[in-house]
Amino acid sequence: MKSTEYRVQEQGELLLFLFEVLPDTGRNSVKSMLKRGQVLVDEQTETKHDFHLREGQKVTIIKNKVAKRKSTLTGLSILHEDDDVIVVDKSSGLLSIASPKEKQMTAHRQLMNYVKQQNPGNRIFIVHRLDRDTSGVMLFAKSEEVKERLQKTWKKSVEERTYIALVEGRLKQQEGTITSYLKESKSWKVHSSQKQNGGQHAVTHYQVLESKGNGTLVQVQLETGRKNQIRVHMQDIGHPIVGDDKYGSTVNPIQRLGLHAHILAFKHPKTGKSLRFESPVPKGFYKKF
Repeated sequence: MKSTEYRVQEQGELLLFLFEVLPDTGRNSVKSMLKRGQVLVDEQTETKHDFHLREGQKVTIIKNKVAKRKSTLTGLSILHEDDDVIVVDKSSGLLSIASPKEKQMTAHRQLMNYVKQQNPGNRIFIVHRLDRDTSGVMLFAKSEEVKERLQKTWKKSVEERTYIALVEGRLKQQEGTITSYLKESKSWKVHSSQKQNGGQHAVTHYQVLESKGNGTLVQVQLETGRKNQIRVHMQDIGHPIVGDDKYGSTVNPIQRLGLHAHILAFKHPKTGKSLRFESPVPKGFYKKF
């Protein structure tokens, strides 16, 4: 990525800092750089003029060509990119990877096209998946070596994986742990059982954040990462995720699945540095119904 880096010497507003380090660039041009997403603070895109900088932070200005490549992404925004990984914020409704019905408009395909614009030999590898209707933070690798390293060390590498779910009804217990064995049927539906029966062991921890009307906002942390795990486990305790008619929901006031991958923190596969990324909870999740 073609870019210029600056180190913050003293705290202050981002726009004023840019005026200072780019004295030969017109003020309107500097403001346009911010608006186009060409400015990164500690590797994360920042567009607010009054963003407060702290001493020691790194400000990166990327060339406009790169910013334009990012703008071609639909239903995706890049939270972090380096030589080994890409972390994105995926919208609800976008597939992670191709299916028999959808082969083009997927997160994987878009990112593959994105990296190939820089170098035709570049590739993208999927590390984990989010369901089509689940939004939030998702991690991809830029090489097969990095993908395999992340997948083999996933339990040790991932330091935090937090979801926010909007579920039906009011939970009697403010927190708890759900444990069962999950097995997918031939009809692609995952079933839960207290007996192994060839299923995969799954553990989900939850904590109530807020109750509104007939809905509850729940924070969920995964100890295991099985397909449809949160959706099935919420149904197990009688509080299916809003909008999830596949697993027992009967209402959908937010017009989407009420599940969001809120936080992903992991150790970088090459540097070992801890990285943490957060996607804001969709505003609709706070809707009373």
